Amino acid sequence: MGIGVWELLLLFLIVLVVFGTKRLRNIGGDLGGAIKSFRSAMSESEDKDKPSEDTTRTIEGEVVDKKETDKV
Repeated sequence: MGIGVWELLLLFLIVLVVFGTKRLRNIGGDLGGAIKSFRSAMSESEDKDKPSEDTTRTIEGEVVDKKETDKV
């Protein structure tokens, strides 16, 4: 059974008549912005989960920041 091409066109035409072109354009832009925001948040989350390069090293049992040891 499923939805055919004619049913999709009829559905699109009804939505176009009910909402109008301006509102559909706004809805599309808002939806696109939400998807973009969601993707950037997901990539930031994945970046936080990845281990970064180790900037610490152990000297005589103490953990010291690598930047501090470079000054010495």
